[in-house]
Amino acid sequence: MSDLSKSELRKSLRAARRAHVEALPPSIRGLLFHRPPAPLLARISQDAVIGFYHAGPWEAPAGAYARFFHEAGHTITLPHFAARDANMTFRLYDDPHGESDLDVGPFGMLQPLAAAEPLIPDVLFVPLLGFTPALERLGQGGGHYDRWLAEHPPKLAIGMAWDAQACDALPTEPHDVALDAVVTPTRIYGNL
Repeated sequence: MSDLSKSELRKSLRAARRAHVEALPPSIRGLLFHRPPAPLLARISQDAVIGFYHAGPWEAPAGAYARFFHEAGHTITLPHFAARDANMTFRLYDDPHGESDLDVGPFGMLQPLAAAEPLIPDVLFVPLLGFTPALERLGQGGGHYDRWLAEHPPKLAIGMAWDAQACDALPTEPHDVALDAVVTPTRIYGNL
């Protein structure tokens, strides 16, 4: 896959991810990513502010993890964009069991209301299109997460992905930020 341009690779990975998710029976999909794995839980302090993302239809779902950590007493955040050309920030997400404190943002994704408290997560769960066992990540192409991770290095940055998103190699650039771990339904990549 590394011989493809990044845009061709993104297109290919989106198609593979979608085909993988569509092949999973809904009853099985509902069981996956239900509870964070124990080695990951052992690395997260009780007072950590945790950042998630509101998953699109083919992304690894982060909602059950958000609910788990919220019930454990953690403060939960989601990305927020004031405008399409604005930097990504994180704001308080008080209702991971519903969406009462979310609104549609400039990219068409649900995000916290503009009045929600801005916070900087200690631990960040990151969406991705592809990843390598070396924890390189290929995102959507906007660079939002790479810029945020470079400016606010969290104690732990964890990718969430389907197994079909694993790649042997990815084209990387100096600004690409590697993750600390990637969690899939069948394994954990990285040293947790």
